[in-house]
Amino acid sequence: MAVQAGREHWGSRFGFLMAAIGSAVGLGNMWRFSYLAAENGGAAFVFLYILMIFVIGMPVLLAEMAIGRGAARGPIQALGFYGGRWWKSLGAVFVAAGFLIASYYSVIAGWTLRYTLEAIFLGFAEDPVQHFDSIASGWDALTWHLAFMAGSLWIVANGVTAGIERTAIVVMPLLFVVVCALSVYAWTLDGSAAGYVYYLSPRDYTEVFSREVLAEAAGQAFFSLSLGMGAMLTYASYLERNSNLPSQATIIAFSDFGIAFIAGLVVFPLLFALGLSEDVGASTVGALFITLPKAFLELGVAGRVVGTLFFGALVVGALTSLISLLEVVVASTVDLTSWDRRESTIRAGIAAAIFGAPAAMSLGALDAMDQVATNLLLMGGGLALAIFTGWVMRNPEGEVTAGAGRYRWFGLWVNLLKYVVPVVLAFIMIGSVPKTINAVLALFE
Repeated sequence: MAVQAGREHWGSRFGFLMAAIGSAVGLGNMWRFSYLAAENGGAAFVFLYILMIFVIGMPVLLAEMAIGRGAARGPIQALGFYGGRWWKSLGAVFVAAGFLIASYYSVIAGWTLRYTLEAIFLGFAEDPVQHFDSIASGWDALTWHLAFMAGSLWIVANGVTAGIERTAIVVMPLLFVVVCALSVYAWTLDGSAAGYVYYLSPRDYTEVFSREVLAEAAGQAFFSLSLGMGAMLTYASYLERNSNLPSQATIIAFSDFGIAFIAGLVVFPLLFALGLSEDVGASTVGALFITLPKAFLELGVAGRVVGTLFFGALVVGALTSLISLLEVVVASTVDLTSWDRRESTIRAGIAAAIFGAPAAMSLGALDAMDQVATNLLLMGGGLALAIFTGWVMRNPEGEVTAGAGRYRWFGLWVNLLKYVVPVVLAFIMIGSVPKTINAVLALFE
């Protein structure tokens, strides 16, 4: 099936790739991946993560892209197109996940925008702990949340080509250049070698076979590729029929990993060179918004420049990810209602901004929303999608073959979706249920 008449489409293959990579690259890539690698076996975790990309990430990514391109519709209509009206509920789960994540992700994105502008005009705060505590929640956080949401909505409202693609073509190459330049700078610092050792040295290989570490690697592979929320499905729905999905999926996956890996070559050499390794602690958020600003502060003028570039890169990653989340909701709204893109964007954006207000006012609410979205909606959606593609969808190999030719490994892809991906995702979901319940119950204490 070709792109529907009157439906928007990407202006170029490069534009689609930049937008899709931008969807995948977010705050989790810029810090969470390297943090997990350092805490869970270094190089051994990196190897395990790459394995999970092939076993979990790539199969689901290719499934989303095949369904989106084939149906040329948003998640709800696309699942209904291939599976009938009962499977539309799975598409609704994708839309719900995209909506929920967008609502609180904008709060965190607002933090990155504030830190970037403060670095430019004021410099970093003398007491990073007190500063973060004062701005992470409350009316200030709500204001920045609304500002970031408004900017993202403006881009989405301008359409696939004029808004999303044009933005991605400009900011994603810039992000890559900035991250690479920062890694070179970190390499020049005295004492940086200890950071590379901490980040990448192969330590106890037995760690990576524990239930917790396996779940972390699989979950990171799944989350970092923007899977289970319909983003890649929606973006692929704007592709032409002759696009080579396996090639594009491979580029997206390895670009996502590459930026995450290089970000680790910035963070850990920097922290170790400044003697701040003990400050990393157990909180990924704390390290990102407290420990790193402390490092930039100690570097003086150079730190202000480096910090501005680093947090500016975070803004780019947050922006392109939030755009893709909003597009999931907007595309489905356009499919199902008589509203045009602009009206759908405004209505969806206002709803997401309001729904995210509790996350802006309370870190506990933000954590609970994140746990529900990632551990239940994303995992559940991905699990159901694997079952749908492997067991329900007619001739999934035929959808992938279009534009790519036939590869011998397509049969392996279907078998991974049938037998391996559901087991691994169910394994992760079961293990994360207690954590999710505790986060929700904490709101009522």
